[in-house]
Amino acid sequence: MHIARSILAGTLLLACGTSTGFAQERIEDTVNAVIQPLMKQQDIAGMAVAITYNGQRHYFNYGVAAKDTKKPVTDQTLFEIGSVSKTFTATLGAYAQARGKLALTDPASRFAPELRGSALERSRLLDLVTYTAGGLPLQFPDEADHPDRMFSYYKTWKPLYPAGTQRLYSNPSIGLFGYLAARSLGQPFDDVMERTLMPGLGLKHSYVRVPQDQMDRYAQGYAKDGKPVRVGPGALDAEAYGVKTSSSDLLRFIEANLRPDKLDADLKQAIATTHTGFYRVGGMNQGLGWEFYPAPFSLDDLLAGNTPQMALTPQKVEALNPPLPAPDGAWINKTGSTNGFGAYAAFVPGKDMGIVMLANKNYPIEERVKAAHRILMALEQQ
Repeated sequence: MHIARSILAGTLLLACGTSTGFAQERIEDTVNAVIQPLMKQQDIAGMAVAITYNGQRHYFNYGVAAKDTKKPVTDQTLFEIGSVSKTFTATLGAYAQARGKLALTDPASRFAPELRGSALERSRLLDLVTYTAGGLPLQFPDEADHPDRMFSYYKTWKPLYPAGTQRLYSNPSIGLFGYLAARSLGQPFDDVMERTLMPGLGLKHSYVRVPQDQMDRYAQGYAKDGKPVRVGPGALDAEAYGVKTSSSDLLRFIEANLRPDKLDADLKQAIATTHTGFYRVGGMNQGLGWEFYPAPFSLDDLLAGNTPQMALTPQKVEALNPPLPAPDGAWINKTGSTNGFGAYAAFVPGKDMGIVMLANKNYPIEERVKAAHRILMALEQQ
């Protein structure tokens, strides 16, 4: 297996005898000890891991981006990040609010006259982005999973619960939020994401639609049976699970969340909004895209909030009134999967540390959480 040694961004590694070099080696030893057995156990062809800690970036690359070409993974390899895309979508909506283009309390029909007369007419944008609109499903039904048919589905959908009482994780819910946020800004979602939000965050190689001249950097995903697969088109795919990015770019996004002071005022405000908890769901607070666990948290807390049950079944919520900003010591995270890729991103603002883990296979979320927790806790102890 190819293993690229980690790099301290912007500097050369110092000699091993120095404290910086020694710390770097210890970090690399920790990451290797976690990731190499994980890849073997889960039969993962390639992974990119990136860490930010005390303002320094560390990159660790393993295996191959594609089995046929044997091209090694680098920190510039593009991976599908699945539902980690939802954190970008939420940031876009919060940015639109910061610019005065929408309010989270607005009804969905303000931006979608197509919804008038439907059960979603008065649903708040906040209900959509927090999956509490009344039970929209995880996925569109097959017959509605097309941009030309999605509004017909929304118009006939009937809620299962009163809004704001149950959280049911849903692509049609947060996808519609992103679609309407882009409408409020007067641009198609793909355009405003790639031309406004991503550049504003300092991202240079992140895409909704990978351009042809970047396709050689796009990793091949592998299904559970080992067959090559990449994400296909669907209704609101871009908004819910469509971002492709590299470990270096996704780490920059994490750093923007950790240290937003260098962003413009609207983006800085947007980041703060996404870190605000609006509902408590067990031990997890639901922010915008991001989910967080106030300190002191345990690994068991993180695992409980990232179970299949949390994604697939309705969960009773408690409204946080007023909404609660994530405390400095909170663990903030998001998982993401497509049929051929698995992603995880987590950070702890008060400790100025975060991690990105990208793989070209969809492997169990529990294993991602355990690996990230083990690495960051070891980093803190060092």
